[in-house]
Amino acid sequence: MRPFLHLAIFLVIPLVYACATAPKTMVRQDPLIGKIIHAPDHQFIPFNTLVDKIADQDVIYLSEKHDNPMHHTIQHQIIKALIDKKKVPILGFEFFSMEDTPFLLSFADSGKAAHTPKMEAAIEKQARKKLGWDTQSDTMWAYYYDLMKLARENHLPIAGIDLSTSQKHRITRKGLEGLSAIEKKTLFSSRLSNAPYETHMKSIFKSVHCGMGNEKMTSRLYDTWVARNDKMALSISQLYEKEPKGPIVVIIGRGHTEYGLGVMDRVKALNPQLSQVNIGLTEITRAPSDLADYLHPLKLEGFEPTAPSDYLWFTQRVSYADPCEEFKAALKKMKQKD
Repeated sequence: MRPFLHLAIFLVIPLVYACATAPKTMVRQDPLIGKIIHAPDHQFIPFNTLVDKIADQDVIYLSEKHDNPMHHTIQHQIIKALIDKKKVPILGFEFFSMEDTPFLLSFADSGKAAHTPKMEAAIEKQARKKLGWDTQSDTMWAYYYDLMKLARENHLPIAGIDLSTSQKHRITRKGLEGLSAIEKKTLFSSRLSNAPYETHMKSIFKSVHCGMGNEKMTSRLYDTWVARNDKMALSISQLYEKEPKGPIVVIIGRGHTEYGLGVMDRVKALNPQLSQVNIGLTEITRAPSDLADYLHPLKLEGFEPTAPSDYLWFTQRVSYADPCEEFKAALKKMKQKD
């Protein structure tokens, strides 16, 4: 097996299956944990103030690190607070495709019916299989199913917003130019293009893969990234048109929303009148950092320098291990076996 393929397997799997908590001996305490900051003015605010400020926005991004349990607890807390303010949030999930939406709506429509534990287990098993999660991590599934149940209990609409798994795999394997004419017609393009942003994202993909990989694979990953962001932006725009009561609460990875880019700038291009707010659920850094380090703006040609998100909510890390160091050790062992 080629080293890059080993690397992809080694690094991608932990993103989905990572353990829920870091070893206690490695946990670093930090005064920022649990704090919420309004990025533009660097002011700390209480939870109730945050909810008051975001409640009337059209689109609210709850931008997570997928495997951090604290991030999903915070998402539940925010959605519940919006419900308590008599809002009817529409939940949009990155981890489900738009094609999953009819099933998700049917699940939400079932409401608070009294089920026996056996019936509830059967319902969950069916939902998990239908959504393609029956072979994935129990822990990760539980995070998203908890939010699905919250929606069901409160009769909230649920929608998938991403491409299908098959579409994502095809683009990663073939690149956009390698797709058939039929496949290309199933994709949406916002036609937003910016060379500095492309260079920036490709450098991130290379960093995630510990500096390894090749230009061809990096280009395909970027193609997949753009296609997914375009699809999610279109889905959000369409959700607002069909369900304008909102707000639309988007459960999404932080990378898709940082600095108002990825999905957010595409939503703005498609629907300029929509108000958007991004709450970045932010793990503390491995080593102690000043607050200014978390708020450092991205400076790219063609973009206004902005903080990573409108609000940052700081949490403990899931892991303090360096995945690249882990990979180097694993790669060394593989070479020794060869």
